[in-house]
Amino acid sequence: MKKIAILGTGTVGQTFATRLNELGYDVMIGTRNVSEKLSAPGKDGAAKNAFAIWHEENNKTKFGTFEEAAAFGEIVLNTTQGTSSLNALKLATEKNLEGKILVDIANPLDFSKGMPPCLVPELSNTNSLAEEIQKTFPKTKVVKTLNTMWCGIMVNPDLIKGDHINYICSNDEAAKTEVKLLLNKFGWKDSNIIDLGDLSAARGTEAVLPVWLRIYGAKKSGAFNFNIVS
Repeated sequence: MKKIAILGTGTVGQTFATRLNELGYDVMIGTRNVSEKLSAPGKDGAAKNAFAIWHEENNKTKFGTFEEAAAFGEIVLNTTQGTSSLNALKLATEKNLEGKILVDIANPLDFSKGMPPCLVPELSNTNSLAEEIQKTFPKTKVVKTLNTMWCGIMVNPDLIKGDHINYICSNDEAAKTEVKLLLNKFGWKDSNIIDLGDLSAARGTEAVLPVWLRIYGAKKSGAFNFNIVS
């Protein structure tokens, strides 16, 4: 049974952990500070925050620091906020990521001026978050995928009807092949996975998010995706 680490305890990380457990994987989710994450109060003075409640209900998922999770996983998923991803991965440490596949699902969205966010300038157009991660961790096999849709669809494409697409790109062909097998487990058909080539293609897929967010704002729902018609 393959061990998978998830960096990031938000809704996306929780969604992946739940689905991977259903599929029989051994899962560990990581955060910056375990005790702070579990003990922080919830909204409106609630005794427990959303993650603490989720963790109690999903105690099959192991829980630790970014470093502990990265050491545990044979494959590592980055579901942290894009503006914090590099710092989180540095806390995971280079030695724990060396030689491993890192599936980057994050997007470099800047919420500093409110909604809708824009892309971080230095991580867009001529660069991308995925490429910056690859530069920072050259011995890690970075694969970009699943970052252009709502997390529910990421792990269960049958939530919406008809054909719809997911992109994938990486500088490592073998890593891409292995990640495609994981996507198949989630329910993605090969015909709906579009291989865009090397990691520079992440500049395009990350740039889908400003459009996605505008559609989300108009529809008031994330239960949609894109398709290619030719």
